[in-house]
This record gives sequence, C-alpha cells and structure tokens, in this order.
Amino acid sequence: MNDHPLLLLLMIGAGVYVAYLWRSDCQAAQAGRPNPGALPGTAPASRRMLILAASGALALLALETWGEIRLGIASEQSRLTLFFALYTLSAAIVEEVIFRGYLVIRGRGTGMRWVGILAASAVFALLHPFLWQWEEGFQLTLGLKGWFSTGMIFLGSLWFYAVRFAGWNPAHSLLPCFVAHLTKNLGVIAIKAQQGFIDGWW
Repeated sequence: MNDHPLLLLLMIGAGVYVAYLWRSDCQAAQAGRPNPGALPGTAPASRRMLILAASGALALLALETWGEIRLGIASEQSRLTLFFALYTLSAAIVEEVIFRGYLVIRGRGTGMRWVGILAASAVFALLHPFLWQWEEGFQLTLGLKGWFSTGMIFLGSLWFYAVRFAGWNPAHSLLPCFVAHLTKNLGVIAIKAQQGFIDGWW
C-alpha cells in the first residue's frame, strides 16, 4: 500500500468520512434526536476518560519500545511513508468502529463478552502483517519481531476494548477508544520519525 498514494488517499478519506458520520450520530443523540441506524458507541466521554485512555496507550507503547530495544529487534521495524502514516490515523477510526463497535457479544453476560473480546483481539492482531507479508505472494514471517509485535497489537486491542467497557465509561462511548488508538499510532509515528524509519511522502 506504501506504493499507491491514490489508494492511500482514498482510504484516508474513508476514515475521515466514518469519523464525520460518528460525530454526526453523537451530536444527534445528544440533541435528543438519535439516529436509528447510528454507528455504535455514539456517546460523549469526559476529559478524564480520554486522559486515562491515552495514558494506557502510551504505557503500552513505552513497553513495546522498551521490549524491542531489550530484545535487539528495534532495527527490524517497518519503514513508513508520511502518506501511510496519515493512513494509519484514519484507519484507527475505522478499526475502532468495526472491532470495538460492532464485534462485541451483547446480551450474554460479561464472561461471554470477554470471550468475544479475546477472539476479536486475536483476529485484530493477526490481520496486522507482522507474522506474514504479501510481497510477490503470501509468506510467513515467524521471527521474534513478528511474534512480539503481534503480541503487542493483541494487548493494545484488549486495552481499547477495556476503555469502552470500563466502569468509568458507563455509556460505552467509542470516543476513548478513538483517542487511545490515535495516541498509540501517533506515538509510533513519532518514534519511527525519531529513529529514521520514515521515508518521504510516498
């Protein structure tokens, strides 16, 4: 995808559009005119919720960065273009709506909800190309870096689900999830830029 700036631009636009729809649904609900087909989690969240969500994401990013250094795999991280970095920010919105919004077991108790969360988080982690790659065909990349990065994505997903269903988010708003995911991705971009892993616009 790094090689297709037009596709990246379309995907960025899709993420912005989903964010617009979510915000519109949230505003309609607050005005007492809820949209029957609203996107999930369209409720406001307090500043405290957002700070907690972002803080947890930064703690996970710090753990990941420390782990890569300790394991000697920091130099194996992928390179990004600026366009792809922007795409990761818009993709965070879409991913939260899909995974933390729609892919949730409801009405069957907390235990079953967390079974679903663990399963969805495993799928979410495996969809990220760390244990595999697609370059002239499908290839497995089952090295230490792949397993470590996939594990950190799994932990990140658990945190994003946790902030949606935590007691301090009684309305189960997706806004803290958006903030946590965007904070994590922005942090990754900043670290890659500092370490020299961002190459041009596209």
